[in-house]
Amino acid sequence: MTFKQKYTLLFILAGLSALAPFSIDMYLPAFPAIAKGLHTDIAQVTLSLTSYFIGISIGQLFYGPIIDKFGRKKPLLLGLLLFIVASIGCAFSPSIYWLITMRVVLALGGCVGMVVSRAVVRDLFPVSEIAKIFSILMLIVGVAPILAPSIGGWVVSVSDWRSIFYVLAIIGLLLTLAVYFFLPESIKEKTAEPLNFNNSIRDYKAVFFEKTFLFYAFAGSAAMAGMFAYISGSPFAFMKYFGLTEAQYGWVFGINAMGFIAGSQLNRLLLNRLTSLQIITLSGGTLFIVALSLITLLQLQLFTPVILILHLFTFLFCLGILVPNSTAMALAPFSENAGSASALIGFLQMVCGAILSAIVSALHDETLFPMVGGMATAGIVAFVIILRLNINTKKGKINPAPIPVPVATKKL
Repeated sequence: MTFKQKYTLLFILAGLSALAPFSIDMYLPAFPAIAKGLHTDIAQVTLSLTSYFIGISIGQLFYGPIIDKFGRKKPLLLGLLLFIVASIGCAFSPSIYWLITMRVVLALGGCVGMVVSRAVVRDLFPVSEIAKIFSILMLIVGVAPILAPSIGGWVVSVSDWRSIFYVLAIIGLLLTLAVYFFLPESIKEKTAEPLNFNNSIRDYKAVFFEKTFLFYAFAGSAAMAGMFAYISGSPFAFMKYFGLTEAQYGWVFGINAMGFIAGSQLNRLLLNRLTSLQIITLSGGTLFIVALSLITLLQLQLFTPVILILHLFTFLFCLGILVPNSTAMALAPFSENAGSASALIGFLQMVCGAILSAIVSALHDETLFPMVGGMATAGIVAFVIILRLNINTKKGKINPAPIPVPVATKKL
């Protein structure tokens, strides 16, 4: 693979990975406009975000066995077409309930990019390079939270909130064309087993109960849930509680996203000196400190926009370091069924995110407590899992070095 081919591939994979977060972040500044246009409140609009997380969770499990059976490219193209249709459906929403439903369909189409991009990285790159490759992807993916809210805020200011979903449809179309013309089929051997429910469940069980996968996937998923608490609660926190405009909120969201980008790029340097487990432990410990600080400041009612932004920036900075390593280490044991492993990682991340997002919505009380409490809880839980991961590694129950262990292919 030439340098040009490699970075063309990574750019497409990053775009596919960013499609789902772009679909989330771009319409956040439009929450007040959507609530007004559909005659509802922000709490109801937030349910369209929660429904999106649910759709991503279910969709990734659906795609995992399919891309192992039929290859990466064809299912990807079909998912992108579904995304385009659902984007247009969101734009024509007559009620909040229609929007919530169409957001589920949108997620079912868009999540295929997340599953395929992780699987393609596992297909084409050696295990020793996976964490660095994910860090490169994070650089491009991290641009989405910077651009998306700003674009969304601008679209709302010059048009209306429905136009945001037309823009998403255009983005989906451009990615479809890029995949069709430039993305090669990466899977070497498609599984010969029939695609049915029993075989899919067996493969997922084999992945889930691999201890290396279990601990690293849950460490990353717990930490990522904090990001979803932030995404769910930040529109109210900044635009209602602190009184920022839609444009100002877009800038705040972009500044915090820079923390995620900075962390992912620092990770590439850290990997030259430290192991993935050491990096995960260091970033997890910092998350724990940030969580304690969030709780303390909330209790003392000392939050200002600047203080909150500094904490959010640090939280996302740590995620930028932790997530590429936890994902790489969770995928490492699987030279076969990488699609199922990728799907299960995404499922766990999104389920944790959906649960915490729903809790943030349910606890909405016109204060910062739901968002701050959710983020703090995620940071503490992630740190506890990482402590347990270290204990099991020292006891030899988990091997920190990635060793390819094919999933059993015994037929039922």
